[in-house]
Amino acid sequence: MRRYFSRVFLILVAFALIFSTFGLNASAKGGKTQTKLTEIPIAELHGDIELSSSRPTTVIVELKEESIIEAKHKGKKQTKAKLKTERDKVIQSLKKAVKAADVNREYDYVFSGFSVDLPANEIMKLLAVSGVKAVYPNIEYQADVVTKKEISTEEFSPNMMNSAPFIGANKAWETGYTGKGVTVAVIDTGADYTHPDLAHAFGSYKGWDFVDNDADPQETPKGDPRGEETDHGTHVSGTIAANGQIKGIAPEATLLAYRVLGPDGRGSTENVVAGIERAVQDGADIMNLSLGNTLNNPDWATSIAMDWAMAEGVVAVTSNGNSGPNNWTVGSPGTSREAISVGATRLPYNVYTSILSTSNGVVYPSAKVMGFPTDEELLVLNKGEYEFVYAGLGKPSDFEGKDFKGKIALMSRGELAFVDKAENAKAAGAIGAIIFNNVSGEQPDVPGMAVPTIKTTLSDGQKLLAELEKGNNKVSFDIKFDKSVEETMADFSSRGPVALTWMIKPDVSAPGVNIVSTIPTHDPSNPHGYAAFQGTSMASPHVAGAAALLLQKNPNWGTQDIKAALMNTAVDVIDPETGNVYPHNTQGAGSIRVVEALATDTLVTPGSHSFGKFVKANGKQVEKQGFEIKNLSKERKTYSFDVEFEGNPDGIKVMLSNNLKVNAGKSQMVNFNVQVDSSKLNPGYYEGMILVNDGKQEISVPTILFVGEPDYPRVSGAFMDKAPNGYYIGSYLPGGAEVLEYDLYALAPGNTIGGYVDTLGSFTNIPSPIHEFEWDGTVQNGIPLPNGDWVLAVYVERLGVTEYKAFLVTKE
Repeated sequence: MRRYFSRVFLILVAFALIFSTFGLNASAKGGKTQTKLTEIPIAELHGDIELSSSRPTTVIVELKEESIIEAKHKGKKQTKAKLKTERDKVIQSLKKAVKAADVNREYDYVFSGFSVDLPANEIMKLLAVSGVKAVYPNIEYQADVVTKKEISTEEFSPNMMNSAPFIGANKAWETGYTGKGVTVAVIDTGADYTHPDLAHAFGSYKGWDFVDNDADPQETPKGDPRGEETDHGTHVSGTIAANGQIKGIAPEATLLAYRVLGPDGRGSTENVVAGIERAVQDGADIMNLSLGNTLNNPDWATSIAMDWAMAEGVVAVTSNGNSGPNNWTVGSPGTSREAISVGATRLPYNVYTSILSTSNGVVYPSAKVMGFPTDEELLVLNKGEYEFVYAGLGKPSDFEGKDFKGKIALMSRGELAFVDKAENAKAAGAIGAIIFNNVSGEQPDVPGMAVPTIKTTLSDGQKLLAELEKGNNKVSFDIKFDKSVEETMADFSSRGPVALTWMIKPDVSAPGVNIVSTIPTHDPSNPHGYAAFQGTSMASPHVAGAAALLLQKNPNWGTQDIKAALMNTAVDVIDPETGNVYPHNTQGAGSIRVVEALATDTLVTPGSHSFGKFVKANGKQVEKQGFEIKNLSKERKTYSFDVEFEGNPDGIKVMLSNNLKVNAGKSQMVNFNVQVDSSKLNPGYYEGMILVNDGKQEISVPTILFVGEPDYPRVSGAFMDKAPNGYYIGSYLPGGAEVLEYDLYALAPGNTIGGYVDTLGSFTNIPSPIHEFEWDGTVQNGIPLPNGDWVLAVYVERLGVTEYKAFLVTKE
């Protein structure tokens, strides 16, 4: 039987049995000798690790000895020398206990500890080493980009960089605020500091490369045997501080690049923490982390580092993730408590209607425009009849051996992201695509597709396939302008709240769709590279650049002042489908506006509130919170307050001051209570707004609360990876699980679930956020499972809620 234990079980049982002491004189009733067990204290283990496995594992170790910055902010004295002495003691003790332990990175400034490689079944020895406070998983991060399109010099125009003027950056430049004197650290895939639009922003010291451990944080070039080239960090850098053909939000800011993501744009916690720490030590004023994973849990080591960086005065800005549009999809480090998490908006755009028909007048009523690169490329489809060719799921292999040049690729939804299907169609020579659903219902819109893409329902897709089977392989389009739409939230932008902390995320939003910026060419004879990317990665540097403008004007502002100014002055984004303001956990406080943030004379911090959950079945429950008002003006102000919860439910009452006078240049705390009578409310999510008014300006502070147990997903993903002696199978559990089971099913045609194969594992009392175990690759009666695609269904029970989700996995 697999030896899989939770931390609590290990403390109370495993160590007690191994290291127990026996009181020989103690006796139980009846004269029998009683064994006295002594609990041995061990460090906290975050995440879930198969402690019986010999799998090489990297973990992040936090020491009890406080980091330099943590100690400073607690009024204590700490030195690098003392920290090194204490850290060395722990490392020496660890190496005595675990011979195979191999220490990688050491931290002391914003995080106290080190990263270490060791067999998973030796981690319990690490937890028992004196001086260890906690052990964290080494989570994988990836650059947060949804899609990209390179732009040739012929079609490139500075006018394509329209997101900076949209948020008001150009007006800030006119008043002299360009980011001059402010240093922004880009913690990413590196940066092409030789790009003509970026060279001005880098001095002799460019930053640091944590992938190759040198002082050259250049992007991964073509031909690197470890993986694909990168360009993400250069694009982010251009959005912040380009000053050439592209002009970034803060064109005169100084940049530092920290390469923590290597080939393929992938990296891990140990390098991200090292990048944060070095950026703070190098004197950065702002740091941008356009990276993430899909775990809706605080990635503790990274969060600790970012939180202390904020405390030290470095504004930390991070992307919220690209897993929208459902709630609870925000990923780490967007889940951070202190950093500014950023969602992505789409700039105002045109909407088109579409009529799709094939030979003999067969029409497809469900056809709608899903997405397109430009209006011009979309309208080209009106010019004639086109042959369409079936490309299955749109995998690269589905295009092999077929001629798609100048044709339309017909594809089914499933397995690949919509944007990847469109990219593959473009690579094959197609000028457009039709994607039909694989289940009933309508598919989402996806702005910025690589080729003009039409979406249909499953039934219309099957009708298209039937016509193709008959030889009717020509399709025509009638696409017409319908209306213009103002700024909207991008469907891909991840939504909050954060599981377990229940915080609103994102904090703010910014443009993140079709953002044109710099990319490397790795060709000195043609250095001007540009591309249109989309993702929350593109939104985050807009906020980092805006923060640079604010810091130039207000060099004495703290990090929370910058965050508050951006949140307090953000504007509501309206959902065109409903005409209503998007929910707080979709847009945060709203879309940033630079001029308004520069001009504000009141700051309300924090800029949002979560009252958490109220679970009393009967009676009233009261929670206390507060916020600070800073009067930045030169005159005394009187502030009034109002609180509105959507629908004005009877069971929620917020009590705070009626009026408050704050002298010029002073600040004052406002304490308030929220009283919830759960007996008068249905279980669920409630959002409201605290309105702070000085007679001239009204500041809206978003707030949320939950009645009953929140409906966060009990399982948010699953995986099957090759292991030395079989396979690692696991899942992502935001809140852990009381009961967890893995069932394997066959994959049926059309990407549906086929017959039941076997239950691969059953477990209880699993902590968050990751669970995994080893599987030998066989099913019932020891039969080896053939390689190929399968369905892994994960059953979870947690706090009275059950969930059963199916995921496509591949056995190789």
